[in-house]
Amino acid sequence: MNSYKKIEAEILSASNILITAHKSADGDSVGSSIGLLHFIEKLGKKATICHPDKAPKFLDFLDLSCITSMDQEPEKVTATFEEADLIFCLDYNATDRVGKDMQPLLEAATCTKIMIDHHLDPQDFANITVSETSASSTAELIVELIEQSENGALLDEKIGTPLYLGILTDTGSFRFNSVKPRTHEVLAKLLAAGVKHHLIHELLNDTNTASRLRLQGFAMSQKMEILDENAVAIIPLTKEELEKYDYKKGDTDSLANLALSIKGMKAAIVLSERDGIIKISFRSKGKENPVNGLAAEHFDGGGHANASGGMSELSMRETLDKLKSLLAEYFPAN
Repeated sequence: MNSYKKIEAEILSASNILITAHKSADGDSVGSSIGLLHFIEKLGKKATICHPDKAPKFLDFLDLSCITSMDQEPEKVTATFEEADLIFCLDYNATDRVGKDMQPLLEAATCTKIMIDHHLDPQDFANITVSETSASSTAELIVELIEQSENGALLDEKIGTPLYLGILTDTGSFRFNSVKPRTHEVLAKLLAAGVKHHLIHELLNDTNTASRLRLQGFAMSQKMEILDENAVAIIPLTKEELEKYDYKKGDTDSLANLALSIKGMKAAIVLSERDGIIKISFRSKGKENPVNGLAAEHFDGGGHANASGGMSELSMRETLDKLKSLLAEYFPAN
């Protein structure tokens, strides 16, 4: 029995299924969670989504009321963990990725845990592991789970819409080299199931607020620094600057890709001061310019070769100095 068949059997035998994902929710973690939830419910089983924190507002069109967050309802999340007899771990491969508040609950749970993820170097904590680093996204793997199950015919627009979103966002609108022929085959299945891809693109991209656009304009015109020798663009945003432009979660998500679009850039790095730490987003182009090593080795992070995250507890000035001192090693001058 392959892993997907085992997973289907676990779903059908469980009574209280819990779906979890990593801290700092993104389109893939949210989309894969909601898509799996709708599939499980269509099988006639009970499931609950518990995430470490709220999803960004630009995903509101998915109806996020089905997600309970640890940062807002800790008692409810704790009770859900205690009642669960099956836990899905989506889009993360180490227990610390769910954050310090949820991590003890996950590690203390004695029920079956299923990891479905596409990041490098998975930790051995789950009973069943689907770790496909060649996949574009966790949402892509959820579609394959559904397709390979005995109930693959249940795939429909409601299940498929959040899964399409997950693939869309984690591939940078299908521009990253993680997109393979299998990705387009999965997308074709979603469209055949009734997913209205054009509406998803509109709902995702045509929802800017004036403050978000002003923040992005300020970041690109006043804060972006281009280090020509290394072909790297850096955008540092302090707590005060984010507050000045009425920052909302997700407002800076596109900045790294915007900076990376500059001709000749190897990488773009955005630093934002939030919650008492410096959060760092790394993006790069090509196999020869990976950023996951830089994120993992120096900034307590990691991720994909060309799209990673990290953090720093140093000041913004100290973090920038540290980052710049490392660029020659990772992005040597041509």
